[in-house]
Amino acid sequence: MPDYQKMYHILCDAAARALDALPETVSEEAARFILQQGLLEAEELYIRAEE
Repeated sequence: MPDYQKMYHILCDAAARALDALPETVSEEAARFILQQGLLEAEELYIRAEE
């Protein structure tokens, strides 16, 4: 069974880090990358749980 709590934590952490990065880097690309990595990590966790 997928660990939805862990996936939720991964995505919320990625969103928080992306928002924190914006004032420092002033780069939407950096924030987008952080969010994409969090999404991919949560997706991989979901896929592995289904196997």
